[in-house]
Amino acid sequence: MVSNTHSWSFSTVGGVKRVNLESGQDLAHLADLDPKLWTALSCPVSDLEIDKDTLALVDADKDGQIRVPEVIAAVNWLVALLNSPNDILKQQEEFYISAINNNTEEGKKLKDSAKVILKNLGKNEGDALCVADTSNFTKIFEGTAFNGDGIITEDSTTNDALITIIHEIISVFGGKPDRGGKTGIDLEMLQRFYLECSNYCAWQNKAKNNNVIIHPLGNETAEAYALFNTVKDKIDDYFVRCKLADYDNTAIASLNLQTAKVDSISDKNLANCLNEISQYPLAKVNNLNALNLSTGLNPAWELPIASFKEKVCAPLLNNTETLTEKDWLIIKQRFADYSNWLAEKEGEMVEPLGLDRINTLINENRLAEIELLFTEEQKLENEANNIIKVDQLVRYNRDLFTLLKNFVTFYDFYQPGNKAIFQAGTLYLDQRSCDLCIKVKDLSKHALLASFSGIYLIYLDCTSKATNEKMTIVAGLTNGDIDNLIVGRNAMFYDRKGLDWDATIIKIIENPISIRQAFFSPYRKLYRFIEEQINKMASAEDEKMNAKLKKAMDELPEKEEEEDKEKSTKENAPFDIGKFVGIFAAIGLAVGAIGTVIASIISGFLKLTWWKMPIAFAALLIVISGPAMIIAFLKLRKRSLAPLLEANGWAINSSVKINIHFGKLLTHLAELPHGAKINFNDPFNQKKFPLWPFLAFMALMACLAAYLLNKMGIVHWH
Repeated sequence: MVSNTHSWSFSTVGGVKRVNLESGQDLAHLADLDPKLWTALSCPVSDLEIDKDTLALVDADKDGQIRVPEVIAAVNWLVALLNSPNDILKQQEEFYISAINNNTEEGKKLKDSAKVILKNLGKNEGDALCVADTSNFTKIFEGTAFNGDGIITEDSTTNDALITIIHEIISVFGGKPDRGGKTGIDLEMLQRFYLECSNYCAWQNKAKNNNVIIHPLGNETAEAYALFNTVKDKIDDYFVRCKLADYDNTAIASLNLQTAKVDSISDKNLANCLNEISQYPLAKVNNLNALNLSTGLNPAWELPIASFKEKVCAPLLNNTETLTEKDWLIIKQRFADYSNWLAEKEGEMVEPLGLDRINTLINENRLAEIELLFTEEQKLENEANNIIKVDQLVRYNRDLFTLLKNFVTFYDFYQPGNKAIFQAGTLYLDQRSCDLCIKVKDLSKHALLASFSGIYLIYLDCTSKATNEKMTIVAGLTNGDIDNLIVGRNAMFYDRKGLDWDATIIKIIENPISIRQAFFSPYRKLYRFIEEQINKMASAEDEKMNAKLKKAMDELPEKEEEEDKEKSTKENAPFDIGKFVGIFAAIGLAVGAIGTVIASIISGFLKLTWWKMPIAFAALLIVISGPAMIIAFLKLRKRSLAPLLEANGWAINSSVKINIHFGKLLTHLAELPHGAKINFNDPFNQKKFPLWPFLAFMALMACLAAYLLNKMGIVHWH
């Protein structure tokens, strides 16, 4: 319900009574205004010609839509922080901190924060702030030890040891940028770093306390274990093959290398086939169930086995010439503890720092000292957040009334010379400029709903010449003719920043532009229909002629001799009119029929009394153009912007009509400048325009009108 404590003013705009927001008191009582009187109930955050960061602040729930409660909350917050709510209507870029209301606790805090911003930017308290100042957090917090964002940097301490640790944490985990633009760490990264160091030390200490078991070969264990892993699968495969051979002697041939595989590569350079050869068995199965480590090995595995023999078998086994399955199991067992220890590895991320440095970090334990830095950081969190709120205050002071004029009312849309926030720019096409241009995200979805607007719409793909960006727009044509508008035609689009875009028409939704245009539309359609039929007939005849010509060319070699013989006869032959009798008869019949109709129409028309002739002619025009004009009149009365916006995610609460007069303000036709001189001496213009074609056409139309009226029983003649 409308509040009884505040007197509202309304104006009729676009056929709807809309509230006037004329003072700060109107804004202060906006929450009392019945939402049913608002023009819009919801609008998207994106693709509007207003600072998107401001809209993101109004969108409190971050769902991408701005709704009535969020608008009211933003207005109430801003009104409470200003000494004079009337300042909101000024939409000023500059903001002086003297405008902040000191009577509220939040106002005091924001004023103090604004002073900090001015100081950090090198300005005086009497200087003005703008969005460029308050949104430049890097400049505001540059060089500050603490800024309340939960991140500490090297600037947060003068202790070299702590600075070194901060750098080491950044090298391990990567840093996070703070509000001042420096790279730093947060508390979670600090605690995780020391946990990783602790786990890594514990893992290394386990190996140190069980060195003999875990490192069977001492310092050579790691290298030996790597060689063991290299040949492990191949040796396991060999002993399984030996067991199968014991199980079935007849399978030995199949278990060994098949000659067919060798034959398949024998004609190649075998030095280039080692990868394929490495897939063959390690060695031939023998009755000893032992692997000879020196001879009879797969050539691709000779070097790995030789290294394995030297680094693993020699120190762990007595026999280094052959490897039995029992020996193999012993080697596996000796490496089992080392393998399990590797699987338990922790703190791998800090390993690049080296064990000595990690032990030093654990022993010095400066964790508590660095945590104190985070405590100091957190003390400034509220102050830093207030600094950010100053940016919100400056943005709202500049932009919020613009949003209200395009949400509560559509003042900017209906005000001549202004552009609403949903108008993307101006389209220049066919000697006209179109101001009703709206960005489109989903063409098919938008066109489906926008067709109910009753506006003549053209969709265009646009490409920026400066940035190579692409977008799709829809332009509403509300004035002029549509004769030359076709899909594929090019145009120029200028956005609100003045940047030009190449535009191409990709879709047209036809609706009446004016009653005048509707009057001529039947004749244009008839003309286009006749033109299309003529083009089709000409094209069909052309195809037939081409087909006959091709056929004649194909038959030419065969008939060349016969034609030479008959050439002289045909040249002397008399003209045979009988061959053309049928054609002449058809043409004569058609001409006669047309002439009969025309003659009957003219004779009937001439039998009318003179004063009935113009009536008959006017009646004919009404019969032909009347329905189109009536439909156009009805559609133009209902022409509305609402479907175009709703197709983009708006929730429109009232009619947004575009009548004929207002439509002429949205689409401007080309006009010569005032006082321009015109040279009418066009060297390419026809000097004298013949009048007889026009008179003949008018006479024909009059006769046709008379004929139709006679058939309809309106006028009778004998």
